[in-house]
Parts: sequence; structure tokens; C-alpha cells
Amino acid sequence: MMNKRHFIKSLGLGGLAMMGPSLVTKAAALKPAAPAARQHRVWVTPHHEDTASELQQRYAAFREAGIGVVYFEEDSELHFRAAKDAGMEAHRWFWTMNKVDGELLAQHPEWYSENRNGQSCATHPPYVDHYRFLCPNKTEVAAYLRQQAEQVLSKDYVDGIQLDFIRFVDVILPVNLWPKYNIDQSRELPEYDFCYCGHCREKYKAVYGADPLEMPHPDQSPSWRTFRYNSITNMVRIMAEVARQHNKPITAAVFPTPEIAKRIVRQDWVNWPLDAVCPMIYHSFYKESVTWIGDAVAEGVKALHGSCPLYAGLFLPAFKGDMGQLKEGIRLAVENGAAGVSIFGKVTPEVLAVLREMA
Repeated sequence: MMNKRHFIKSLGLGGLAMMGPSLVTKAAALKPAAPAARQHRVWVTPHHEDTASELQQRYAAFREAGIGVVYFEEDSELHFRAAKDAGMEAHRWFWTMNKVDGELLAQHPEWYSENRNGQSCATHPPYVDHYRFLCPNKTEVAAYLRQQAEQVLSKDYVDGIQLDFIRFVDVILPVNLWPKYNIDQSRELPEYDFCYCGHCREKYKAVYGADPLEMPHPDQSPSWRTFRYNSITNMVRIMAEVARQHNKPITAAVFPTPEIAKRIVRQDWVNWPLDAVCPMIYHSFYKESVTWIGDAVAEGVKALHGSCPLYAGLFLPAFKGDMGQLKEGIRLAVENGAAGVSIFGKVTPEVLAVLREMA
């Protein structure tokens, strides 16, 4: 499996890493469980060659630094139990709409999302080969993802689930990436605008009386945008139902602010029934300074209206090894209402020292 760190690197990020309006109301009505402890979090890809003694030492250091939750990209009972033994919660970091599974592609290409030109992610993935997004409006897709969530959450060593890639394809990439792909995305281009499959169009038409493909400018239709926001929100609601049945928390990694998330990946995450949210406030992607971390956190916290805690996702390579800047990023996040931060990147002793100091 391609882990997210390699996936993001392949995007060229400098060594880096949605149905009718009533569904939003239904989603908001699902009351989240009590929020997790206000402690920092970290995204980890477990290495299967790690030994029990190495993990005992590593996760003890994580816990000492104030990390309370680890999001594991893959299933490794050894890693999960080691983190739990160190006093942290071990959650499964779960790729949701983006499925690169070759077997799934071969068996169900009809499940995949289509762009405005009629091209499917199954055969014409945008940007990179492993951008293979499912359509959130197909009942078979919902059943499949529900089953996958059930499998994950039924394991006794899994404390919760974090949804990643819970969105549509980026209709607009962060501006820092435009030169890499020789793209000007100052407007929405049809090859990156999803999903226009027959099922989505018929479902929208049944409510609004129009086919999006027959609109002169579908990218400017508020109702078509709302339909897609709600499509993803409904998928989150389905996954949350599974988590509630297991009495385990559900969180999500989302785009940095409510406005950016809706505009470029059709995420309306402030209306999701979550126990916590981790906006990926990767400032370098947007050509912003560390100061912007505080602005993004403040926008998200205000929009959430206290529905769940926000943990500011920080991308370590963006700080270029400057621990003073990392410290400033954490300070700005917490002072603007974040319950803590969620770290993506190599967690070095220096990073742990900053977390301990800021705790």
C-alpha cells in the first residue's frame, strides 16, 4: 500500500504528505460522543520491521511529550498495542473515498467518480495515477465503506477511526502546486470537476429538476455545489453511525479552513458529526507564513460553534527544521482555540522537546 507520506511526496509537495439539504440536518443531529482528552496527536505509518522494545521506547517518549492519540495509517497490532501500553489512544487512519486497490478497480470500475468530461477516476485519474476517488452517491459504495469501517472498529486494539480523503478530487490545487503541473486553476476546469456520473446527475435532477451537464456554467450553481457538499456529509454520517455502534470516536483529516475545504474539495466539515477534527493547516502549500496557522484555526473554531475540538494539523517539513517556528505555530494554534496540534512528518527528539516545552 502506498502510505500517505509517499503519496503526498508524489504530488510534488517538497518531500511531503459532499443528496438533498436535509442530510446536513440529519448529520448535525447525530450528537458526537464526549471529546477526547485535549492532548496532541500524530499521524504515523507503522513499519513492520520495528521491534516491541523499540516501540516501547518510542511511544513512551511520545506520551511524555504530551501526545495522547496516534493515527496509524496501516493495521499493525504490535504498533497499536504498544501505543496503548504507553498510555495513548491508537486510532486507524483510514483512506475513505480515494481507493487505489487494484482488485477493487478491476471488479467495480463503475463505483468510481467521473469528471465533467465524462472521464472516470478508474481509467483517467487526475494529477497522479493513485488519485482514484469513489462516487459518494452510489449505494454500493456506501455499503462497501460501511463494511470496511465495521472491520476496522470491531478490533479490540483499535480505539477509534480517522477519516482521510473524505472528499472529492481537488477541483483546484493549492497554488504552490500549479507550476509543477503547468496548470492555471484560477477557474474550475472540467477535467478536475467531479462527480458527474449518471447516478449523481439523476439524483440531483430528481430534487432540482435540472441536469448539471446541461447547465451553461455548472461550476457556478449553488445548489449543485450544495448537493456535493451533502454527498460527502452523508458518507461521514454513515461512518459515524458505525463508530457510535462501537462506542468509539471518529475524527477526520480535512482541508485547512471551512472556506478552502468547500471551495476546492467540497468538504463542509463544520457540519459533520465528529468527535474531533484535524484541519491540515499546511501553510507552505498556500504560500503562507506561520502566522496564517492562527488565522486558519480561528476561522475553524468559530465555524464549529463548539461542536467538537479542533486539532491543528501541522506539516513538519514546512518548518524546515526551525524549532522556533514550530513552537510559534503551536502557540498560535492554541491561542486561537485549538485543543492541540496533530503532527505530520518525522517526529524527531527535537520535535518532542518542543511539544514537551509547549505542554
